[in-house]
Amino acid sequence: MTLRGGILRVYRDDGPLARTLGVLARGGLPPVPGAAGAAVLTAILLSAGAGGNPPPALFAPVIAVLLIGPASTHPHGGRLDWTAPPMIRGIEYGYLTVLGFAHAVAAPLVFALVALLALHHHDTVHRTRRGPRRQRLLRAGLGWEGRMLIVACGGLSGSLPFAYAALAAYLGVLFGGESVAAWARAGLGGRVQVDLEEEEA
Repeated sequence: MTLRGGILRVYRDDGPLARTLGVLARGGLPPVPGAAGAAVLTAILLSAGAGGNPPPALFAPVIAVLLIGPASTHPHGGRLDWTAPPMIRGIEYGYLTVLGFAHAVAAPLVFALVALLALHHHDTVHRTRRGPRRQRLLRAGLGWEGRMLIVACGGLSGSLPFAYAALAAYLGVLFGGESVAAWARAGLGGRVQVDLEEEEA
């Protein structure tokens, strides 16, 4: 795997479920077709509205995981493979935003969750240039699929606002605390390091 491919895989922010599917696929599935297909199907399910019991949009994360997850272990060395992480970000941000507003989740709560994720991903990109982030932190962040599935389960159980609030609180403590600690270490002369080696299955 090239350095560029390793960095792209960090940018994907896959969680345990997506990585497990990637191990099962043995890196044989390219990332772009699955991500593009997931983006289209997620948009279709979101556009179906909040009607239905349960609403069709709540099943979008399952479809996204099945289409995107198997490519998580792909080397990401293709010409267009760099487009996979932005598409995954668009799917996650778009899903959380549209679903929250469609189901009357308080706008500040939706904004807080999406803003936390945007800051986390910005921090990941910035610090990867110096030496990528720790895999332990990325796992604790649940991955894009874990976060989407938690919100969807909250919708299925009728507790969507609670799911947004709990996820925002958890990620705020996790990412905020780690960022403060990392920058403090850097200010003391430390160097933020990340293991880009492939994890063992």
